[in-house]
Amino acid sequence: MNRSIQVEGAFGVIKQDFRFKRFLTRGKPKTETQFFLISFAYNVEKLCNRINSNRFGHSLFEKMIA
Repeated sequence: MNRSIQVEGAFGVIKQDFRFKRFLTRGKPKTETQFFLISFAYNVEKLCNRINSNRFGHSLFEKMIA
């Protein structure tokens, strides 16, 4: 009765944007590995978005100017 209706943001993005509905493997170690890869992709996407919008402070790599 007291449960929130909203889904936590990260899980909502993974389900909606990454189209992740169910695990493709069986067993706890394989399922953990699959979720780790999905979480890693989510975090890399967040990092790239922050860098591209100049909200990171500095780039990971120096820009080479010819």
